[in-house]
Amino acid sequence: MNPTAPRPTDCAVIELRQYTLHPRKRETLIELFEREFVEPQEAVGVSVIGTFRDLDRPDRFTWLRGFADMRARRRALADFYGGPVWKAHRDAANATMIDSDDVLLLRPAWPGAGFDLDPGMRPVDSNETASEELVIARIYPFDATIDPALIEWFRHDVVALFDELGAQTVAVLVSEDAKNDFPALPVREGEHVLAWFARFDDHAAYARFFEAVTHSRHWNETVLPELQRHLLGKPPLLRLAPTTRSLLR
Repeated sequence: MNPTAPRPTDCAVIELRQYTLHPRKRETLIELFEREFVEPQEAVGVSVIGTFRDLDRPDRFTWLRGFADMRARRRALADFYGGPVWKAHRDAANATMIDSDDVLLLRPAWPGAGFDLDPGMRPVDSNETASEELVIARIYPFDATIDPALIEWFRHDVVALFDELGAQTVAVLVSEDAKNDFPALPVREGEHVLAWFARFDDHAAYARFFEAVTHSRHWNETVLPELQRHLLGKPPLLRLAPTTRSLLR
């Protein structure tokens, strides 16, 4: 990790980016991204937290990056997208993409709710054996800014139950309401979400968790009805397979 980049746990602003790609171009983008875009972003102050294949959408590439704060985000994005690395490879990267504007601007839901990851654990070689770990992201939509009391309830009731049933929660994020001050890269505005991220050692571990939740009386009779009372709609589920150089895995 370049010392310029903040540690993931110190990122007060996090982007969840989902790119829709041209058919059969995902591996092209992943190879380019892992070879050219990780270290140069970190050199200008970006924490590249995770890069993933969406298991349910074969032409979707999902990734997470973090910044110390909004001011650092604006400066880092200007430096990277105005710099020589992006200039050299932007045409190749953009040629793989249909849409890159599906972006949520997020922040940790409470102190310590961000990604507590060791930057030194990122694999150096993209040819290393792919991991079997699975990352799950559940994006809960609300119709207004999420009340702190609701966040605390989610922390103590939902997260605690999920972890008891076999999840390994790695982060809980909520919408960052600050204005996007780097308009060259659009974000989804006017939305209020809470995003729960968890990791599982493999698909079997996730299947056991899903089964446990499905049959949990406490979940079905108490927690789920209370959660649904606040939701704007059905929360999207992302099943994400870490790429070989993803820090989050």
